[in-house]
Amino acid sequence: MTPESAARRAMALTLGFDLTVAAIAMSLSNLLVWWSSENPGPFPLESAILSVSIFTLSVAAGFVVLKVHTQVWRHIGWPDAVRIMQAVALSGLIYLPFAGLMNGAMSMPWTVLLTALLLWTVGLFAGRMVALARSTQRPLQIFNPVAKDAQPVLLVGDAENCAAVIRRLEETQKLRVLGLIDMEGNDPGRAIRGVPIMGGLGMLADVIDILTVRYGRTPWVAVTGSAHRRHVMMQVLNVASDHGAEIMALNPDEAAQVLEPVRPADLLARPERDLDTTPVRGIVSGARVLVTGGGGTIGSELVRQIAALGPQSLTIIDSCEYNLYAIDLELQKSAPDLAIAAHLGDVRDASRVRDVFQNSQPELVIHAAALKHVPLMERNVCEAILTNVAGAVNAARAAAAVGAKRFVFISTDKAVEPDNVMGATKRLAELAISRIAAESGMAASMVRFGNVLGSSGSVVPLFEKQIAAGGPVTLTDMGVTRYFMTVEEASALVLQAAALQKERSKSELYVLDMGEPMPILQLAETMIRLKGLVPGVDIQITETGLRAGEKLHEALTYEHEAVVDTAVDGVLRVASQTPPSELFDKQLAALIEAASRRERSEALRLLGAMVPEYGEERAERTVRHIA
Repeated sequence: MTPESAARRAMALTLGFDLTVAAIAMSLSNLLVWWSSENPGPFPLESAILSVSIFTLSVAAGFVVLKVHTQVWRHIGWPDAVRIMQAVALSGLIYLPFAGLMNGAMSMPWTVLLTALLLWTVGLFAGRMVALARSTQRPLQIFNPVAKDAQPVLLVGDAENCAAVIRRLEETQKLRVLGLIDMEGNDPGRAIRGVPIMGGLGMLADVIDILTVRYGRTPWVAVTGSAHRRHVMMQVLNVASDHGAEIMALNPDEAAQVLEPVRPADLLARPERDLDTTPVRGIVSGARVLVTGGGGTIGSELVRQIAALGPQSLTIIDSCEYNLYAIDLELQKSAPDLAIAAHLGDVRDASRVRDVFQNSQPELVIHAAALKHVPLMERNVCEAILTNVAGAVNAARAAAAVGAKRFVFISTDKAVEPDNVMGATKRLAELAISRIAAESGMAASMVRFGNVLGSSGSVVPLFEKQIAAGGPVTLTDMGVTRYFMTVEEASALVLQAAALQKERSKSELYVLDMGEPMPILQLAETMIRLKGLVPGVDIQITETGLRAGEKLHEALTYEHEAVVDTAVDGVLRVASQTPPSELFDKQLAALIEAASRRERSEALRLLGAMVPEYGEERAERTVRHIA
């Protein structure tokens, strides 16, 4: 039996019950009126049969018009009770004209009708309350007020752990939990807090179809508990999108009482790591901390996590006024007792950087400020050099000048075998910081990782806009793969890497365990399905060709770099690094000077010479491209 057939069968049974009760009520009404009359005489059998027939047909018309037969008794509530009363009144109004046309063939039609309506109403509600008592142990549920516009929800999770979730959702007046899909498929038919278990994951598609037919609208599919696991989320997402259902998630926080749309990060996140925060707390708690680029996606998350660890003071530098204002306002609310200093400034302004560092005297510095958009940096070479190289050098030198104990540099997987200006500048910054650390006595940590979902340089915001516009979603190449990590996980691991490096006058390069690279095509399809749409049907995916400086695949280390495990799960140490040449400082000064004068060709030539992996050939190609 198909889901549609099953739903229609259930509606037919519901209507059949209501018509049967109506016929019995009218029959009893005729008997009661006849028995209670002063001179009853013979029982008016023909009149009774006629009244029962007309009443039953009137009830059928009234209940079908108001769609009472589509109600699901296990989920019945106050709006359904109101509709039943409306249908009772409508049925009576339909009955009266037909009774009048009988020209007195029916005895005492008004008295019989009113008695029948009373008996019928009692029977309707009694039947529903008995059904509720048997299935949900909540017979009075029918009188619970529920918003008329309540959004239907189908919950996917662990039956044993969903009682609290259902309670929280029911407290949200515009949500109505219709059923539960149990992860293990156990105990179908059993109810939890009045919500029936409707099967396992294999039944999800059929259940969505049934509920859509019964309720006239597609329910949200809400995941909770162990259903948050990636393979389950992907399975639910595929089914939900094929049926036009939006997938939502309930925050596990006990205080959360609203469902929120699932983010791509929720679907792609790996199992939560069991990280020991003691080492990180040891370098942050009670310390003066400074974060450059603290208003950006990564920088702001680092700031949030640092603020929660109890530093003595927290200084933030950012060149974007709005980003700085937003994170400052957030911290004033979340950490009102923390000494926070928000400074507007560009890291390429050495004088401004020195001034902020002198005032704050940081012990721990995290340098997250950078320009990251690959195609834009190909066309804005000098700006990339001034921010990514000169800015990093300014911050490192200022940190060394005030005696900072630790300096953390946020690098990128694009610094490995760089095929673009952005990657080459980040690689050069790695080399420059290691040299500054060796000369100054600081302990420096450089951390490489791939794309952060939802960051300003991520494809996620672009895909979201394209999907909202109806498509198409554009990929540079169907075969492109990238490493992805959530901003929360990346930031936590960056702080762990900072705690690993304890030796002064030494720098260490770390890479984060990003898992397997993900095809961008899969990400695009996932984001389309998150909106309840089908890739290639509702939203088209097209290919535009690789952009300047873009590679099909990224790597986290060079072939000559050996990677070893650390004490922290998810953080790996790169054992060998390429030492800067003797001419490094002179070449670096010449590069920054050329970029300051906006001499692109000369700046690219010097960049290619200082980063052999980038090379002069790629530099010349970029010169030709921007000429």
